[in-house]
Amino acid sequence: MSRSNSGTSYELSGPPGAPVLVLVHGLGLTRATWDGFVPAFQQDYRVLTYDLSGHGESALPQEKPCLMVLSNQLVALLDELTIARAAIVGFSLGGLINRRFAIDHPSRVMALVILNSPHEREPEAQCLVEERAAQTSAGGPGATIDSTLERWFTPAFQKNSADVVAKIRALVLANDPENYTQHRQVLAGGVVELIRPVPPITAPTLVMTCEHDSGSTPAMAHAIASEIAGAQTEIVPGLQHLGLIERPDLFIQPILQFLAGVTTQSLEVGAAA
Repeated sequence: MSRSNSGTSYELSGPPGAPVLVLVHGLGLTRATWDGFVPAFQQDYRVLTYDLSGHGESALPQEKPCLMVLSNQLVALLDELTIARAAIVGFSLGGLINRRFAIDHPSRVMALVILNSPHEREPEAQCLVEERAAQTSAGGPGATIDSTLERWFTPAFQKNSADVVAKIRALVLANDPENYTQHRQVLAGGVVELIRPVPPITAPTLVMTCEHDSGSTPAMAHAIASEIAGAQTEIVPGLQHLGLIERPDLFIQPILQFLAGVTTQSLEVGAAA
């Protein structure tokens, strides 16, 4: 583990000189979210994982979190590591962050992969999300942890992989309560600034979610893709919000296939120039 000058903990692996792939985790989790992905990705990519502000081993943010602040955390890390351009994979809250980054810094984005990330909600659903955020404010991450895990994992996985579920529970409960609440509020309200963005996102994009993800639905995935020219959509059957923990293989292959096409196209354009 390394730490940036601004207090962001990160790990960088894979062949030097390869295209850079940044992996951005979700609310309450850490860069360990990607442990099942890094070995496959680092064969052909320089892989950067990091902890969001106040998560894992990263320092608490110096200002109240919002999507711009979280995007700027990534900008600062890439600048310090002299990474000019990268493909950015974002899960859940990370899928809001990488979209914000792509809107503000399009020249630095080789490709986007948006995983299980929310988008425009019906008014009733928006109210429910805001109510959950308010409950978190009143009782910290433990206030809604049981219902959260039920939404994240399938019943079979909760039964058969109780040790993994327990680790995720412990990760969430280890969060600083105020920081967790503030990031949950970003997750609840941040989608508003990403709907039909101006300027539009232009990076090659893959949008994925799971069939039974109640907070980042297939309809939302299709809506995100409809607002990005040429974006691809893939729905993973049978799983819920943390499907990438249950079955990382169902995400790895589509992502690698998508990125291979983007990387090849980028190299061809570079050669032509």
